[in-house]
Amino acid sequence: MLSGHAQIYYAMITIQSFTKDILPDIETSNRLSGFLHTHLEQFGDQKEAIQKAIDYALAKNDQSGGLILTAEDENKEMVGAVVINRTGMKDYIPENILVYIATHKERRGKGIGKQLMQKAIAQCEGSIALHCEPHNPARKLYESLGFTSKYLEMRLNK
Repeated sequence: MLSGHAQIYYAMITIQSFTKDILPDIETSNRLSGFLHTHLEQFGDQKEAIQKAIDYALAKNDQSGGLILTAEDENKEMVGAVVINRTGMKDYIPENILVYIATHKERRGKGIGKQLMQKAIAQCEGSIALHCEPHNPARKLYESLGFTSKYLEMRLNK
C-alpha cells in the first residue's frame, strides 16, 4: 500500500507522485516513458517494456499497482523519474520493486536521484528491492540510503 499524494519542492524542482488513484495525463505519461527510455541509457529497456512497468504501477488491467514519481525543473522539463511496482508479496519477497530510476543526463550528481529515492522510500509501505549492475554509478546512492546486497541474482531467460 502506498500513502498519499503530494508535491514537494526541492532546490528548484517539483516532485509529483502518481498512483492508481492519481493518474498522470496522457502527455505526462508519454513524456515519462520517453524520458526513461532516453536517460536510462545502457541500463534501460525497450520503450514497450518501460510502458508496461508504468501501466503496472498505475494498476492498469487489474495489476497490483505501485508508485511513479516525476521531477520537473522550474521550466517544467522532466529531470528525473522513478517507477516502483508492488509485488503483492510480503516476508519472502519485498512488497515493492524499484523498476526504474533515471535523472536527466545533464543534471546528474545534483541530488535529484537522492531526492526522488527519499520520497519513494517515504511513500512506499514495506520493503523495496531493486536490481543494480555492479558497475552502475547509482549503486553508491542506493547503499547510502540503506540498501544492501542480500543476494546474487541469477536468471534463466527462456
